[in-house]
Amino acid sequence: MIRKARVAMQTQAAEDQGWLGRALVFIFFFVVAAGAGPQDFLASAGESQRDSVQVVGRWQRTDGNYVLELRNPAFDGGLTAAYFNPRPVNVSRSEWVLEGGNLMVLVELRDQGYPGSTYMLAYRQDSDRLVGIYYQAATQQRFEVIFQRIE
Repeated sequence: MIRKARVAMQTQAAEDQGWLGRALVFIFFFVVAAGAGPQDFLASAGESQRDSVQVVGRWQRTDGNYVLELRNPAFDGGLTAAYFNPRPVNVSRSEWVLEGGNLMVLVELRDQGYPGSTYMLAYRQDSDRLVGIYYQAATQQRFEVIFQRIE
């Protein structure tokens, strides 16, 4: 009985810490956004959304028939992705972010032969390419990859 009570208390403490951490992150972003001024914050958000549209399209890896289709970038960093090798592979997560002035795309694959494999790609506007790292989770290997736009 005492053991069950101790486990319940530890679980509640962990949940409280998670809630507190999320609340502090929210407060931090609210304060930063408020300090920047509403016009600055909205202008920056609009630029980010406009930048994300650059990755919309179909992309093919230069070393094979792997195709990545990106569409519907959302204001919150959401992104719809489809992946083909050459058949469809389940995409469990996809998102975009501006990081250090670079437009980055993350795509996570979860399917047979793809147990959490990921692409972390940067958009290169000068060459209209996505370049980055593919992590093959099944073999725990990383590969440098380049995707060229095909549509």
